[in-house]
Amino acid sequence: MSDALKERIAAERERIDADLVALSNRLHGDPEPGWREHRSSTAVAALLASHGFTVERPYLGLDTALRATFGDPGAARFTVGLLAEYDALPGLGHACGHNLIAAMSTGAAIALAAVANEVGVAVEVIGTPAEEGGGGKIELLRRGAFAELDLALMAHPAPVDVAEARPFAVAHWHVQYDGVAAHAAAYPERGVNANDAFIIAQTAIALLRQQLPSGVRVHGVQTRGGEAPNAIPERTEGRWYVRAETTEQLLALEARVRRCFEAGALATGTTLTITPESERYAEMRTDVEALEAYRRNAIALGRDFDVPPEAATMNRASTDMGNVSAVVDAIHPYIGVGGTASNHQPAFAEACVGPAAERALRDGATALAWTALDVARARGGSG
Repeated sequence: MSDALKERIAAERERIDADLVALSNRLHGDPEPGWREHRSSTAVAALLASHGFTVERPYLGLDTALRATFGDPGAARFTVGLLAEYDALPGLGHACGHNLIAAMSTGAAIALAAVANEVGVAVEVIGTPAEEGGGGKIELLRRGAFAELDLALMAHPAPVDVAEARPFAVAHWHVQYDGVAAHAAAYPERGVNANDAFIIAQTAIALLRQQLPSGVRVHGVQTRGGEAPNAIPERTEGRWYVRAETTEQLLALEARVRRCFEAGALATGTTLTITPESERYAEMRTDVEALEAYRRNAIALGRDFDVPPEAATMNRASTDMGNVSAVVDAIHPYIGVGGTASNHQPAFAEACVGPAAERALRDGATALAWTALDVARARGGSG
């Protein structure tokens, strides 16, 4: 292995440091939810184009998806894809740090491009919208994305560094009950209460949890409960997630949870509609060789993976990167930004800017690029 190549990658990453921090801060200060990341995807595309990448946006018919390429995939011996997420959480902004993901993947790609031609590597950045429940990567897969990749990489912010992602498989549901409105005082007997249906369903789910295996999760929110206290609710709505260790286990769990919602409809006489918000997210299939390369490179940069088990539970979230890993060799390590907040808390959004976040951005971009180089040389046959 030539240290000189890694030194050049690190030097290129350092040269663009100000641009990467500016990109991260820009996305953080202007958060956009899934499928509406127009300004965010524009900013990522512009930075890549300014460094010699050919950018396709929209990509495969998705307005906020992009594909940026460097080098000739037909002539390259190995094609690396850096995946960029940039959607924010409604009401919480970048409380999952996707601003840093976008900047890390962009930085890794630009740094890797500095040596790509001489080692026979083609570099891509694929901007993947709507990871937070929308399944953007799954939609891209359906349309033919990722097929040309030999390796897909990204790193995800978390409180601490954890190399291996072990995400749950997950189903995302929109749940709706339809009843009959009526005056709650004058004509209550004429109403069919859609809110009662949700209460019954949530009670049934709470009781079901006592009999569920420890490795599953069922949780959600009611987004519409009624319009006025003196009107029996005609329609109620909610968003619910069902998670399990594997897709196979998830399918069995979904049937049990669905019966809880059906109980609400049966007891109240309402009509139940359950609509998937995306295809199911799959469990992650981590490429062991690439993961070990990332671990070595991150340690060389001073990252610490020696954390208490209770501090490492963020690797049990869910991601549509799991679906990508079913068709492409992939890794999805977590990189720590420090602090006491965890993902999807307002304080974690605050932790995704500032000195600690910027260090994670620099280390993550460098470690991903170094890892791509290591794997490409091992598998692509380049000197």
